[in-house]
Amino acid sequence: MLRRRGSWTLAALTAILGWGASCMAEDVGSIRVGIVGLDAHAALWAEAINNPKADPAIRVMKIVAAVPSYSPDIPFSVQNVKVGLEAMHKAGVEMVPTVEALLPKVDAVMILSIDGRTRWKEAAPVFAAHKRVYIDKPVAASLVDIVRIAKLSERTGTPWFSNSALRYAPHTVDVVAKAPVGRILGCDAYSSNSPLEPHHPDLFYYGIHGCETLFGIMGTGCETVQRVRTPTADLVVGVWQGGRLGTYRGILQGKVGYGATVFGEKGIAQVGKFEGYEPLLRRIAEFFKTGKTPVDVKTILEVYAFLEAADESKRQSGAPVSLQSVLEKAEKAAEASPIPAADAGR
Repeated sequence: MLRRRGSWTLAALTAILGWGASCMAEDVGSIRVGIVGLDAHAALWAEAINNPKADPAIRVMKIVAAVPSYSPDIPFSVQNVKVGLEAMHKAGVEMVPTVEALLPKVDAVMILSIDGRTRWKEAAPVFAAHKRVYIDKPVAASLVDIVRIAKLSERTGTPWFSNSALRYAPHTVDVVAKAPVGRILGCDAYSSNSPLEPHHPDLFYYGIHGCETLFGIMGTGCETVQRVRTPTADLVVGVWQGGRLGTYRGILQGKVGYGATVFGEKGIAQVGKFEGYEPLLRRIAEFFKTGKTPVDVKTILEVYAFLEAADESKRQSGAPVSLQSVLEKAEKAAEASPIPAADAGR
């Protein structure tokens, strides 16, 4: 009897596991994703997502259509859109002329264009259609536009998020989650901050990577920022609640890379290296499935307020600038000049 019961249990377990595997197979490619902008991460991400050997957590997405937009006045955009187009054609991804034409074909959208100036125009119809959207860095070309996007998301009830892949590098996540250095007292993060993109605030374009590492480790609660810039580097010092210090070094000359030194009550750790796009893509896929963002809008606004405050400190010859002051200024400007109702899809 015991043997027979064991055989039955094994058979039942096999059937259950087979059913689970079948469900997982059916889930592959179940989220149809559209891309807006082929001049940045589109080629690499489409290849990673549509790869049959990709992590199953990523393969729930499938890139099915794209808008081949780019920015004629940004040389990198002009050069890289050709790479994006070739990758999309090779993958059999359908090209469509506008965001509006894209929306009926997809369940979710990735806005991957490199130009933050176009963001709210690209995002507005997606929000109006209530499609979940990931917005690649930079979120926009000004803190004012980021506030506008946040308000539009709230108005339409459509979730979104934006992060650099550096925030989710496994070793960076572990220094917070596993606390090998104990309570974190400070962090010095670095990344390249060159070349600058003249249509964007200085740190929005490349500096965002190191600053995302910094905030991923320190968390929110930064109060003031001071910035010093020389031909070799940018140095931004943030004072967090409780007197913790976090710094960002934007490398302008010499050897470049990504990293961070984390100072804790029990030790010091080196983290912050780029460890691939897969950790971010897994979080995007989970967001598209559940609607739950890995970071909230308040966190995104604080990160970009840090970047904007660094620019303001530069304009004030290195004087300390509060994040609250730049956020309040941006909110007033957004209220004075909101996204037009027609563009917001209302």
